[in-house]
This record gives sequence, C-alpha cells and structure tokens, in this order.
Amino acid sequence: MIDYRTETDAFGTIAIAGDRLWGPQTQRSIEHFDIGRRRFVFTRPVIRALGLVKRSAALANCSFGTLMDIHADAIVRAADEVISGALDDHFPLVVFQTGSGTQTNMNANEVIARRANEILGFRGESSRPIHPNDHVNRSQSSNDVFPTVMHLAVASEAMATLKPVVLQLRTTLHALSDRFATVVKVGRTHLQDATPVTVGQEIGDWVAQIDFGLAAVMSATELLYDLAIGATAVGTGLNAPAGFGAAVVSELQAATGVPFRQAPNLFAALSSHHPMVAMSAALRTLASALMKMANDVRWLSSGPRAGIGELRLPENEQGSSIMPGKINPTQAEALLMVVAQVFGNDTTVAFAGTQGNFQLNVAKPVILHNVLESIELLADACRSFDRFCAIGIEPERSVIAAHLSNSLMTVTALTPRIGYEAAADIASHAVERGIDLRNAAIEMGIAAVDFDAWVVPMHMTTPD
Repeated sequence: MIDYRTETDAFGTIAIAGDRLWGPQTQRSIEHFDIGRRRFVFTRPVIRALGLVKRSAALANCSFGTLMDIHADAIVRAADEVISGALDDHFPLVVFQTGSGTQTNMNANEVIARRANEILGFRGESSRPIHPNDHVNRSQSSNDVFPTVMHLAVASEAMATLKPVVLQLRTTLHALSDRFATVVKVGRTHLQDATPVTVGQEIGDWVAQIDFGLAAVMSATELLYDLAIGATAVGTGLNAPAGFGAAVVSELQAATGVPFRQAPNLFAALSSHHPMVAMSAALRTLASALMKMANDVRWLSSGPRAGIGELRLPENEQGSSIMPGKINPTQAEALLMVVAQVFGNDTTVAFAGTQGNFQLNVAKPVILHNVLESIELLADACRSFDRFCAIGIEPERSVIAAHLSNSLMTVTALTPRIGYEAAADIASHAVERGIDLRNAAIEMGIAAVDFDAWVVPMHMTTPD
C-alpha cells in the first residue's frame, strides 16, 4: 500500500505519494500529461542542469539580499543533491507538457523546496519555511529558467558525451588511413570504376568529413553559451534585481568551467531558439558524414564473393536465421538507422523552432529532447561502430589487386602520352576483345615497356 499525503494549491487539494518530494504542480502534470511516459521522461543531463540553475540562482539571490543566508544555504545543499543524481526519482515529468517547460521548472522548485525544508529540520513541509515559488524560484520565471537549462544540458552533453567518442572513432580511422596508405585500389565514381586511389585515401575521406561535422557541432556549441537567465517572464527582467542574470551566469561559469554569458537580447532568448536549431543542424551534418562512411563500408564489404568484397569486417554475430555462415555489416546498418533518427529529430527541431509567438517559443521541451536524443544516439553509435567495426577493418588485398588489374580506367594515364581519343580506343578494344588493358594497348601498338612505365597505379594516386 502507498501512503499518500494531501497538499493544496490554487486548484484545491490533491493526493501525492508520501515518499515523493514533488508537490501539487508536478502531480497535476503527471495526471494531465500521461504522454509517452515510457520514453519521453527528461533524463540526467536535464535534471543536472536544473540543479545547477537553481543552485546558482540561490547564490545570486543571497548576494543581492533577496534571500536569507540560511535559506540560500539549504537550497544550495538540496540543489547539490539534484546535481549529483541523488533525487532523480523525484523528476517524473514527460516532454509533452506545457511548451514553456513550466511544469518541469516547478518540479525542480517543489523538490528542492521540500528537501531544503528537510535539511532545515522541517520534515514533511513542502512550502515552509522555504516556498517553491517565493524562494527557490525567486527572481526567475520558467520562461528564462527552461531555455537556460536547455543550453546547459546540450552544451554539456556535446562536450562531455559526444566529442570524446567522435574523436576516438576519428583516431581509429586516421590510424587505418596511415596503415593502408600504400594499398592501391580502384576508385569509383557514379558507382562505376574510376582512376586509382589508395585505401588510405578512401578512409582519409571519412576522417575529413567527420572532422567537418564535429567542427560544426563545436561551433554550434559556442552559440549555446548565451543564456536566457535574467529575462524572467517576457525578457524585461521583471521581479529580478538589476544584474541578477549576470550574477547567475557568473555562478554557472564557476560551477561548470564553461564560458557562459548572458544572452545579448533576452527577448530573442525566450521567443526563438536559433542556437538549438543550429545545434540540431550541426548534428545532422555530422550524421551525414557518418552515413557516407557507413554506406561506403557496406558497399566495399559487399559479397564477399559476389560483391565488391574489398574490405573485411569483424565477424560479431550470425547474420541470418536461415543462411548458415552469413555475416552482415550490422554496425554500419545500426549507424544508418541512428542517422535516420537524427534526421527525423532535426526535422522536429526545425519545425519547433518556428513556434515563437510574440515573447515566447512554446515548443521548448520537444526541442530539448530531440537535440539531446540526437547527441546521445550519435555518441552511442560512434562508440559501437568504433569498437565493433572500424578497429577491425582489413583490406582484402587479393581482391583489391584483382579489381585493379581488371580496371580499364588506368587508361587515363595514357591520355597525356597518346591523347584522349586514342586512349578511349584502347579501352573500347579491351572491352570488345575481353582482354585486360595492357594486352589491349600492346595490340594497338603501344610498346609493353612504355605501357609499364606510363601506367603505374600508385603514381596515379597523387598529382604529377
């Protein structure tokens, strides 16, 4: 049996489980927004960011004399428990709620107030002596707290969760690029044979694209350093001391080591979320680079005997429930599905970013959720692909050599010597006779010694 307590707010009384720290506004949100509860509950990065904002606001209020020292200290101690994760079970709300995130802000206010009162010795008190609105939410509005939380959570995850694993995958690929720098193979354009490249160059292409995507994410992260705190309800800073937002930002800088700053236009910080839209777009850019790599891996490892078969991938699990011995490029496939989800998330964020009417965007929670999900999915997928695929990629040298030997596009090396038309005639002759390019060239009057000197695939992988 669950013991319930009864609390009262402007709408009357409501029953709340006795062991929960939240209050009436949180409970009403649980009952009114039972939407996607199994998947769309806010996660650790958001809860941690809420704790950081409430802690910093309490310290700032104390410095302005708008909060008693004893109350500020209790709020800070309670907020520290939120930051550490000790109170995660008391944050049950889902993404699909009010578009300002008010209920999630009030969830934090209620939990911190009740826990702060316990710290002060007032067990069982949800609003005395510390009140969720009057003290924990002092000088703040959900309208500036929640976008501040959005930026804190996403910037933190981009730097701490995504960047390290992308760099690790990049390191693995760069090492492969160096290792296979002299393995010459057929290049391909339009899915057709082209002039030679090296395996190292092919993998180096992936590295460069990942570098570009990660640079875009890091650039977008810097846009998130602008914080809305201090704007209060509509951007004017009503009910907050002058300089309050800057003081909170200073506390957040000290707590995180991140060079946060107050947004230059607080009205825009509430009514639009262009930095979050930019971050989502940057994540999509990184995802597109990963998709290019994954698709190349799938094509190059295809077969292995009836496809291209130039790469050998680690064998992690059986590939078929009916075909014995079948091995599939499963890590690449998983990465492709993650990219598809990230593209879908970006579409949601792009549309939600347009929902700023007058002084408030009313799609904040879904923007936050989708950007965080994209970061976490990309991080997980990069980690998995690196560990179970990239690190074990090997070239099938005999297959690569056979393809290169059979390729007609090395005829391009003859063009400076005999002209485009004559070189094209040799390629056509090889096709008609069903012979390799060398024999076709000899049959059409090119001396064997000249062909061997002019057509050197390795030399064709760099400028003359």
